[in-house]
Amino acid sequence: MESFVCQLFNILDSAHLTNTNNYGYVFMFRTLLATLVLISTVCSAQPSAKAGNNKDLITRIDSFISGWHKAASEANFDDYFDKMAEQSIFIGTDASENWTKQQFQAYSKPHFDKGAAWDFKTLERNIYLNESKDLIWFDELLHTWMGICRGSGVIAISDSGFKIKHYVLSLTIPNEDIDRVKEATQDNNASLLEKLTAGAQ
Repeated sequence: MESFVCQLFNILDSAHLTNTNNYGYVFMFRTLLATLVLISTVCSAQPSAKAGNNKDLITRIDSFISGWHKAASEANFDDYFDKMAEQSIFIGTDASENWTKQQFQAYSKPHFDKGAAWDFKTLERNIYLNESKDLIWFDELLHTWMGICRGSGVIAISDSGFKIKHYVLSLTIPNEDIDRVKEATQDNNASLLEKLTAGAQ
């Protein structure tokens, strides 16, 4: 864009030299073009969430997710939910916990207000990008008060930054323990299944 504007400056200079009556118009257009160059320079200097190679971008995404979990461990309500998109979903470990951001805020607020939300420590994390680098999905293993949990999520990316759009938190159950877990949860599962089945009819 800047080289194109420079060419226009040269054309306007020629017009100014050949006809002094054009001075007012030439001055006006030169001022306008100079402003366009300034705006272009400022905009190109702004950092973009999509800037850099995949390694740099993944490092920043990893830091963003870790910062989200850290905000919960520090009971920082505003920081935690600012990292979630306005239209986002959080799915908890209970079958009934399928929340919009606003519902999740309502559930979480009393815990944050007590100064103790939850403290999830990352054990491993895998981050993936699409070709245009405007969509991210990830999975992670977390050390939590419930034991080892798996989290998976989707992050939207734009020039304004990262936002969590969807997150699922699940308990991990060793295959050897499945039968015991089924036995421990069978009453609650049967009750919930009855409600869900009745609602679907």
